[in-house]
Amino acid sequence: MSTPFLTAKWRSLAMLNYEIDAAILKPFVPFGTELDEWNGKTFVSVIGFLFLDTRILRVPIPFHTNFEEVNLRFYVRRKSAEGWRRGVTFLREIVPRRAIAIVANTLYNERYIALSMKNRVDLESQSGSAEYSWRFGKQWNHLRIETKGDWQEIQDGSPEEFITEHYWGYAAQRDGGCMEYQVEHPRWRVKPTTKSQLSCDVAAIYGAEYSPFLSVAPASAFVAEGSPVTVYRGVRL
Repeated sequence: MSTPFLTAKWRSLAMLNYEIDAAILKPFVPFGTELDEWNGKTFVSVIGFLFLDTRILRVPIPFHTNFEEVNLRFYVRRKSAEGWRRGVTFLREIVPRRAIAIVANTLYNERYIALSMKNRVDLESQSGSAEYSWRFGKQWNHLRIETKGDWQEIQDGSPEEFITEHYWGYAAQRDGGCMEYQVEHPRWRVKPTTKSQLSCDVAAIYGAEYSPFLSVAPASAFVAEGSPVTVYRGVRL
């Protein structure tokens, strides 16, 4: 295992998951990986969550420890000596701090942009909600999930297991290579949803090719409780 690069707490992860045509994603599959499917279907997820107590090499960066993130990601896997490593690749990541975007884009060749953001999260009551908003141009976009009930353990073979149980990140590099990094956290608990909504200028933020897939109701939606996480230094493949 490589050296820890980032530690933080990821909390209140609102996850909207959409089936998509695999052909849309194939140009973005990093070298050495392949698309990971669930029940023969390919998915992307729009995820909003809280980044808390963030530290780089164990050092907190002033004004950059607590913030929101909203990302669009898909799922890949890579065959290693010990078996399949299941991971994610990001198509777009939105954060409210420009320095965060610069560091991630420089070190990992990720696709971060910095926009004004805000959140409203209340998941402690029986009927809770999580909403993450970001301003693109003059328009506020948001994703929102409403929940009911208590936290539940993730069931084996469920959509929630597939979406959350990817513990590697893969980022395509400018020279055609790939950066692999491990993300460590315990298995999360989840809350089912009663309602979910993505209000977003999909074509402007993500690209027109995603509009047909992100403009319909998600195939699944839930909130994950979150936990402390460790992101390890990347290794080039």
